[in-house]
Amino acid sequence: MCALFGWLDYKGIIPKKLLKKLTQALANAAEERGTDAAGISYIKDGKVTVYKRPRAAHLIRFNAPDDTKAIMGHTRMATQGDKKHNYNNHPFSCVAGDTSFAFAHNGVLWNDKDLRKKGLVPESHIETDSYVACQLIEHQGKLDFGSLKYMAETVEGNFTFTALDQHNSLYIIKGSNPMCLLHFEALGIYIYASTESIMKNALKKTGLHKFDAEKVEVVEGDILKIDENGTMSRAEFEYLTASSRFGWYNSADYYPIHEELLLAYCGCYGVDSADVELLLDYGYTPDEVEDMLVDTNLLHETLRAIRFEECENVYDVCCGGAW
Repeated sequence: MCALFGWLDYKGIIPKKLLKKLTQALANAAEERGTDAAGISYIKDGKVTVYKRPRAAHLIRFNAPDDTKAIMGHTRMATQGDKKHNYNNHPFSCVAGDTSFAFAHNGVLWNDKDLRKKGLVPESHIETDSYVACQLIEHQGKLDFGSLKYMAETVEGNFTFTALDQHNSLYIIKGSNPMCLLHFEALGIYIYASTESIMKNALKKTGLHKFDAEKVEVVEGDILKIDENGTMSRAEFEYLTASSRFGWYNSADYYPIHEELLLAYCGCYGVDSADVELLLDYGYTPDEVEDMLVDTNLLHETLRAIRFEECENVYDVCCGGAW
């Protein structure tokens, strides 16, 4: 579980100090979904620049140049690839044909090794599962809707991706993982974050919550492009769940992997693994449990309801005529 965040300022009327404060506020708020590493990318002198460190976001000072038009950021909860090797952390620097771009991923891909075995992507010193998505785009020799559609329909897993190219165009590729995108038309800026809670926290820290914004709908299978002038265009891809991709697939083949990850990192959110096991045993999917980890109110309400129901069941057995 990781977080994506960033902004694209297409009018240039927001003070530079406020934009820098926004970047840091988004990064700090995004720690709710990962503290193993954090990084941002931006365009400097026409070139993609990536600044990332294997540290929590609040321990890093993000200071992009004053003329920065867009920021693409990521906070990481490491699942594959040692965070101490900074090349395993996001964003990644990539080149497809004559276009350089930065790339980030929220989610887990589980067919990365299969793609390497099949020769669709080459071996790499980068161990992170996410990196195969970069390689698939690079193999297409271009960064556009076509190459992003190919990538999104080739990888298997839970994902939402972002890409920022050398021309300050921002791409959002929406799978099953969350994404919140707001358009502040009067201010001339798009701001995005993986969850609404990250967004609300950051906007409140910067005072931008006082301005009107329109929520941009982004659904599974959407590819959005926002260029440096703020013009948005869309394309679609077929988001295939494992069950639709393979007729023989049993969700139990995947869920144990996801469950293991949940049990491994739930302690980072102050949640006991026994509570996670209870939710899973009660029929909640790993994706639903993951959402509860970042929404403590929902988590506690759900656990209370389960325990209350269990108490009622025990009472019915003991006092309802069986004894």
